[in-house]
Amino acid sequence: MRVPFLDLKLQYESIRDEINEAITRVIAETAFAGGPFVEQFEKDFAAFCHCQYAVAVGSGTEALWIPLIMLGIGPGDEVITVPNSFIATAEAISICGATPVFVDVEPHTYTMDPALLESAITPQTRAIIPVHLFGHMADMDPIVKIAEKYQLPVIEDACQAHGALYEGKQAGSMGNAGAFSFYPGKNLGAYGEGGAIVTNSEDLAQGMKMFRDHGQTVKYHHGIVGWNARMDGIQGAVLSTKLKYLTSWNEGRRKNARLYNDLLSGTDSIVTPQEADYAHHVYHIYAIRTKRRDELLKKLAEKQIYCGIHYPLPIHLQDAYRYLGLKRGTFPIAEECADEFLSLPMCPELTDAQIEYAADSINSLI
Repeated sequence: MRVPFLDLKLQYESIRDEINEAITRVIAETAFAGGPFVEQFEKDFAAFCHCQYAVAVGSGTEALWIPLIMLGIGPGDEVITVPNSFIATAEAISICGATPVFVDVEPHTYTMDPALLESAITPQTRAIIPVHLFGHMADMDPIVKIAEKYQLPVIEDACQAHGALYEGKQAGSMGNAGAFSFYPGKNLGAYGEGGAIVTNSEDLAQGMKMFRDHGQTVKYHHGIVGWNARMDGIQGAVLSTKLKYLTSWNEGRRKNARLYNDLLSGTDSIVTPQEADYAHHVYHIYAIRTKRRDELLKKLAEKQIYCGIHYPLPIHLQDAYRYLGLKRGTFPIAEECADEFLSLPMCPELTDAQIEYAADSINSLI
């Protein structure tokens, strides 16, 4: 039996007619860069996130970068985040000219440890970016409380957390802004690149809309130095179509995660994902931990069970950030996770039989 890591083609087949009709409308109206289909998606996504505004952009990286720019963060500033994320989280900070400052993560949720946050704040700190990793939200209440104490904005990296909840509150709605990626493999994925920022600040939303369109609100009249970060019309139409299914797809992921949890619960050398009491996990990634990760990855591939690793090297140990002078051992939880994480096949289209085959294979190999 073949078990793919995810199956985007099968998802497309389930909504083929709606997707094709949406793309055809964009082409018929020649609304290719920004325009009404993007504007409609912004309204839909803002409502989904329980926020007043959504600003659609060209990628999740831009969604992280643009609010930092609009908050005035630049050279000499520091922004606190975590080392166990995709590098885009730190890149957005660096491209502003600021310096990423890392704090380690909690050993069960793999998200920012609030107990370590306050000690990382310096006079140069200008913002905090907690990362909602794998679809599980960071512990936002204490993070926001500390941020308010020091009058620091919070930008939620919700790039992996579409529809995740914190005590009933949507990912992206608890900070000054929330950044989302619509890379094709995400819970809500475009058919290409795409991203969005949600916020309840009218001033921030308007500034970000200007910035993404070369700093203009009227064509050829540029109020600020901006960038070309517009979303394509086709992506807006595709995302509006798929957004209607996001909640049911997330429930499919949660069902699959429960089955994995049940089937892998008897294996002592496997640590399955945990869901904090405050959280509603949407399992963008279902990552187990095992000290036999590399061996297991190879053996599962031989059985046509295709897994991944998120992420094999923490950001602070990447060559790109060698200049920070941070050595192995600085953030032990993040480093241990990097050595042990194995991402199992996860998408709502997986069958029970596929999950049972994958879990049985893991149990027998371990």
